[in-house]
Amino acid sequence: MNYNLALAILIIGLSGIVAQIVLVRELWVAFLGNELTLGIILANWVISEAIGVFIIGKSIEKIRQKIGAFITLEIVFLLVLPFSLYLSRTFKEIIGIPFGQGLGLWPIFYSSFLIIFPVAFCHGGLFSCGCKIYSPAKDGASSIGSVYALETIGTIIGGITLTYILIPFLRPFQIIFTLISCNLIICLLFFRQISAFLKYTILSLIIITLCLFFFGKISYIERASINSAWKPREVLDYRNSVYGNVAVTRELTQHTFFYNGTPIITTPTPNIQFVEDFGHLPLLFHSNPRDVLVISQGAGGLINEIIKYPIKKIDYAELDPLIIKMLKKYPSQLTEREFKDSRVNVVNLDGRVFLKKTPKRYDVVFIGLSNQSDLSSNRLFTEDFFSLVKNRLKSNGILAVWLSGSLTYLSQELKDLNSCILNALKNTYDYVRIIPGDYNIFLASPSKGIMQVSSGIILQRKAQRNIESTILHQAYLDYRLNSRFLDWFLEGLNNSTESINQDTRPVAVFETLLLWNRQFSPGFANALAAFNNLNIRWIGIFIFFLSLIFLYLFLGSSKVNVIITYNIMTTGFFGMLASLLLIFSYQVFFGVLYHRLGLLISIFMSGIAVGSILITKNLQRNRNELSLLVYLEASICIFSYFLSLVIPKIIEVGNMANLIFVGLFFASGLLMGSEFPLASKICLGEKKGTGEVSGLISASDLAGGWIAGILGGVILLPVLGIFNTCIVIFLLKLSSLILLLILKKGKIMSGG
Repeated sequence: MNYNLALAILIIGLSGIVAQIVLVRELWVAFLGNELTLGIILANWVISEAIGVFIIGKSIEKIRQKIGAFITLEIVFLLVLPFSLYLSRTFKEIIGIPFGQGLGLWPIFYSSFLIIFPVAFCHGGLFSCGCKIYSPAKDGASSIGSVYALETIGTIIGGITLTYILIPFLRPFQIIFTLISCNLIICLLFFRQISAFLKYTILSLIIITLCLFFFGKISYIERASINSAWKPREVLDYRNSVYGNVAVTRELTQHTFFYNGTPIITTPTPNIQFVEDFGHLPLLFHSNPRDVLVISQGAGGLINEIIKYPIKKIDYAELDPLIIKMLKKYPSQLTEREFKDSRVNVVNLDGRVFLKKTPKRYDVVFIGLSNQSDLSSNRLFTEDFFSLVKNRLKSNGILAVWLSGSLTYLSQELKDLNSCILNALKNTYDYVRIIPGDYNIFLASPSKGIMQVSSGIILQRKAQRNIESTILHQAYLDYRLNSRFLDWFLEGLNNSTESINQDTRPVAVFETLLLWNRQFSPGFANALAAFNNLNIRWIGIFIFFLSLIFLYLFLGSSKVNVIITYNIMTTGFFGMLASLLLIFSYQVFFGVLYHRLGLLISIFMSGIAVGSILITKNLQRNRNELSLLVYLEASICIFSYFLSLVIPKIIEVGNMANLIFVGLFFASGLLMGSEFPLASKICLGEKKGTGEVSGLISASDLAGGWIAGILGGVILLPVLGIFNTCIVIFLLKLSSLILLLILKKGKIMSGG
């Protein structure tokens, strides 16, 4: 039986990571591609697993037919999975929110929790069941460690399979029903040990699944969920690439191209005022633009304005080739004119990577997008990126970016958003020209020339270059460049943030989240704004009092599991926050997280598996588990501080960066996985049942991960930055280390 159970646990681990990543990717699109929501989604996953582990862990001790309970729970897991996937696409339509509309953090929290909970609860419960069924062949601690390791190995296999086989060739519902088929086959291994009712249920589900595949109904379900999610738009195409999700919709004669749920291009009629304003002003501020670079979202209007000039070459860097493919599949006269111009050179490469590789220097560099709510966009608005652009500008070159603005009212969030990016520009360039409006245009240059351009000079250059424009006439230019608006805008920034938007401290992402929540969840925005002044000192004080509370509880009860619970909870916090830090850093440096998320999590989980296996194999020989746990705590403290130093430097090592990330993900998992079986062995020494201990330890681990997911992604990383966030982990684990040392000293003095 144990061989069958071991295989079942492997498949459960595989199923968990596949289900998690498929749902995360769908919710990521629904939440408009904001990576910081990953922390909330993953946090809800782990707390749902924790609830499942704890409740089922308590219940399984009292259930006689444990195999039957295991199979029943697996069947429920398989039944709720496709419904959760369907809901992840359609929940906005159900609650009356248009698909392209953003959500506040509170709706993101509760909607993702409700969608994820049934799947993650069942998956967590299967772990507790597996531990109890596995325990007759081994002692309790080894059983928990073995199941933990087996499930993690399944997770690794699932992450690799999902990344390189399932995602490239199958659509989400096809992946889910393939997963259901594999699990049903595994259920057949226990056919002789289960009730007749379960046998009939399994056989019925196999027949239903085969019929869905055979009659093509899975594709029908896929299409129905997409159409329901995008009402009232007609969805022409909906595809995933390695970088993100691209959808094309049609309303009357207009085609809208969405990227990760956000509209980026509208054809054949774009926003005329914007494309002419942003397309012409930077070129007319330059005395003789010849070489131009456009990074992201240039097609569909912006490039059409640029090709009106006597430009020698236009390099257009667009990271995702699927965007260009879709534009060519659903063409308009506008986009055909842009792509057919011989001067336009489309480069399917990340803008940052392109700037590092190209030897060319440019007269004008346009940043076509302006959405700092996600890390992949924000990485084009940081001090680090602005410095990179500066090295590729000619002596009188111009960088042009645009941000949300207003000529009537600037909220504090809008002030801070503009200010942190303006601060980054001023820190990098000698001269920055601001053109305020409903969208603010920032022109940055190493040359003073941009500061001397007037509306008269612009009109003169426009006439000399024979440029046709609908809006660029004398009255409009006098209005747009009116110094009164600039003075009003600068005065409004007097009480704004002094922070600088950086790769390692994405302040603009947090400010954009505040801005969104002010629109969609005003009450929650007030609570979120309170964290804007968060600093490491106050966090240190909180951690100090938190450890005092656990010390008081321990001294009052003399129960070892009080301190072990705190230890594992802080380890769960470390594991989640360290992985989030690495995930976010990977997106900032490479921009391909959408494709590699499953693989990165699998590397992390492989570290957990190795750590768990190594410790589990030596549990019987090791007579001093507490001392080893102390050494591991000290190692996590050192590693946390090491992360704060090494992450900001990774990008400087070039081709070795990917390998270093692999090592850091693996090491984080290794340290986390090593503590789980040790803590289990110590708690089992207090004469508790295997199911109860597995529930307590795993629930503590996952609860710590939940807290890290909620706080880390949305608050700690953008507000404190990478260095201080790592210091938070260091301080928390240091408090746990001190409590373990107190526990160890008490054990020695009592002769335990």
